[in-house]
Amino acid sequence: MSMLLDWWAAYESTLAFAIVNAFFALSTYAVMATGILSFATVAFAAVGGFLGVQLLAQLGLPLWIVLPGSAVGGCAAALLVSVVFLRLESHWLALASLALILITRILVLNAPALTGGVNGLSVPVEAPFWLLLVLLASVSVGFWRLSVSWYGIAARAVREDPAVAGSLGIAPKTIQLIGFAISGAMGGLGGVLLAMTLQFVSPETYYIPVAFTMIAAVVLGGSYHWTGAIIGALVFTALPQIMQAVVPQVQNVANGLALLLIMIMLPRGLIDPRAWRIRRALRDARR
Repeated sequence: MSMLLDWWAAYESTLAFAIVNAFFALSTYAVMATGILSFATVAFAAVGGFLGVQLLAQLGLPLWIVLPGSAVGGCAAALLVSVVFLRLESHWLALASLALILITRILVLNAPALTGGVNGLSVPVEAPFWLLLVLLASVSVGFWRLSVSWYGIAARAVREDPAVAGSLGIAPKTIQLIGFAISGAMGGLGGVLLAMTLQFVSPETYYIPVAFTMIAAVVLGGSYHWTGAIIGALVFTALPQIMQAVVPQVQNVANGLALLLIMIMLPRGLIDPRAWRIRRALRDARR
């Protein structure tokens, strides 16, 4: 029992950050599932994070108002930028989303009354671990329901070929707009949860490294199923801790080699529905 308690004390914060990162990864997956590569999750997280901190610190509102409020703030920001983004071609959209992160950083630095500027803001409330688990479970149920709904089917069609999807009566831009809205809500929620987990937020909290890490997590976990985002976030969060304990002298090299091997052996990620279908078909054929 004491060993279990010692393990929990050592790795509770790692698990908490893994759950928070899962929200960012799901936000990235939400737009990638509709065929869009976007780094804008970080900007949505900044909106939700700073909005949530203001609601907590200045207004003293309870979490049951702050968390949905941050999600709505991120969703509103996503809908606003999607009006412009969805007019762009795929590669220009990706570049525009990177530019959005830089613009967001400038706004954060130049609005110290709202964001604390370069000094950042302290967060008076810490996110309890049980709350993170409950929220992730609830969001997972929502993504599962979406994956088997008309939206999930339409999103897969748009991702494979927007022109063919359009000929089937699906409006690709509408599907992608919904994807942006979901991404914004997940990003805003993840942003406030990250602020509450760190108990501090600054311009460095929401910046380009987070965006690249989350896209890499989705690709590693599997960008063709929503569970891939969660698994990828868990691996990306836990792997550095594991390597530090096992091979601390060459931790960074070991991290890179481990990720490289996974991507070579599993090019479609750890969670691959197509591979599942092929294996099921082979089993049925043998019977």
